Amino acid sequence: MAEKVIFIGDEGEELALYVVEKTRLGGVDYILAADTETGDGSCYILRDHSGDSDETAVYEIVEDEDELDNLLSVFAELLDDLDLEF
Repeated sequence: MAEKVIFIGDEGEELALYVVEKTRLGGVDYILAADTETGDGSCYILRDHSGDSDETAVYEIVEDEDELDNLLSVFAELLDDLDLEF
């Protein structure tokens, strides 16, 4: 069973996401999360913005095209047994 996290948007809306994979690049933690635990669904790559004093993790959706392309390659390698379409 995948770890489930709740992503809270800027306007307070909640989105339940399932963590598919985690990685750390350049000292920054990233997660690949999906809106379904199995089967077809939407995927999101989130960057950890938590500070040392934060009680809960603070993630932001990666939107920069270059950063996103780099991370997609990394997650595709980590998950070579899954059929990912981007």
